[in-house]
Amino acid sequence: MAEGKLKALVVDDDPLVLELVERSISRYGFDVVTTRAALGVANLLRTEQPDIVLLDVNIPALSGDRILGVVRQFAGPDTLFILYSSMDESRLRELVRASGADGYIPKGITGPELALKLSGMHHKRMANRPTPAVRVDPVLQRDVPAPQSQSTTAHVSVASR
Repeated sequence: MAEGKLKALVVDDDPLVLELVERSISRYGFDVVTTRAALGVANLLRTEQPDIVLLDVNIPALSGDRILGVVRQFAGPDTLFILYSSMDESRLRELVRASGADGYIPKGITGPELALKLSGMHHKRMANRPTPAVRVDPVLQRDVPAPQSQSTTAHVSVASR
């Protein structure tokens, strides 16, 4: 992954949707990997290590919510799984809860709005992740307590002239 870029894996059986999403979000700084095959997602997670996985819910062979249940174990702990569908939003919310997805985005959202939503979801996830209480010492090859930080809040003041 290029420095500072988010990598997205987009899984959809419609090649036109894949092309639209890839064009839409790559313009806004995302590295994008796409696939139409539900059965190759686990391998792509291991090799590509995406920050975000955008899953179509209506793939005939294996729907996005079912793919999630199979492949989450192959993703990093900070990987976001987002359901992507044109179905009713109340049904999407139910699928998010039932599948353990990290959120959903309706398919009508594309371009800068899609890029902003994905980026915002990722940044929110990273801001809310817990600080590890233990780290592995590279020399000793064992767990040691993580150093306690004094403050993680930055104060910024803006003065007008």
